[in-house]
Amino acid sequence: MTALGRSGDLVHVRQVIRALCQRCRLSLVDQTKMITAASELARNTLVYGGGGTVTSGVVARGSRRGVAALFEDSGPGIADVEEAMTDGWTSGGGLGLGLSGARRLVDDFELESTPGRGTTVTIIKWVR
Repeated sequence: MTALGRSGDLVHVRQVIRALCQRCRLSLVDQTKMITAASELARNTLVYGGGGTVTSGVVARGSRRGVAALFEDSGPGIADVEEAMTDGWTSGGGLGLGLSGARRLVDDFELESTPGRGTTVTIIKWVR
């Protein structure tokens, strides 16, 4: 588990995810996709969630192997998850591609959020 409390933690998250991707033998393209998605979600956890944690590792489902990352915060949550997942929606000054962009980069994407209680996002990139 990695704490996300300051901007320097984002570099550490990228390094951990890169190492897991290499260990799992994801292709270079899939490594880049997973690292990019994890980086964006870590930044969201820090900026919009007020900080939190990321737990990551190699996972297996049957004969499939992949890299998973779970981002958790206790921030304000997302009032309308469906709206937040649309391209162009932003709660800040960004481009509005964070959540929807991250979802497109990975194979499995799950978001749970409760206003006033926080947000949890789980992503997985499977080896092809």
